[in-house]
Amino acid sequence: MGRIDKLAERYRSYIALPWQKDLAGAQRTLFIVYDQSDERRLRARKELFELATREAEHRWLECDLTAAFAEWMAGIEYRESYFEAPEDLELKLEEDFPEHVASRVRTVLQAPEADDGSVTGVYGIASLFGFLRLSELMRAVEQDVKGRIAVFFPGEYEDRNYRLLSARDGWNYLAVPITAQDEQ
Repeated sequence: MGRIDKLAERYRSYIALPWQKDLAGAQRTLFIVYDQSDERRLRARKELFELATREAEHRWLECDLTAAFAEWMAGIEYRESYFEAPEDLELKLEEDFPEHVASRVRTVLQAPEADDGSVTGVYGIASLFGFLRLSELMRAVEQDVKGRIAVFFPGEYEDRNYRLLSARDGWNYLAVPITAQDEQ
């Protein structure tokens, strides 16, 4: 069994369990942790996670953040000046970009079909690296999670710490880790 198949099988086992209703948003979060080299394989097989969710009689919604930065930049009136002086973008990036991304995720989390029986799969978080910390994004949207949010996380999970793209120091988050490793 390949790594993605094993990961999907572990997700299937978890998502089929009865859901506790009185959890905070952070506790309704799943981080599906996989090796960053498996990004394309995972995306090619993401229907395994949707199928597992539907077999467990939950709804599946998706939010792809891959193009979030490009779309945000395209909407900036003076974007050409930022290409000439990228250091000037730093303040706008810190002030506006986090809310732009959070708003995209909230749009899916607050959709009419999103309820306490739905799972929102969030892809493309690697494209946020260097622009936005995932911990900030999760804090911004966790109050909007009604059912579950499954964040596809290319990186590492060890000793209750998550490291996106295995690059930064990790952070401890209340999410449930779903990994392909035998021990969690």
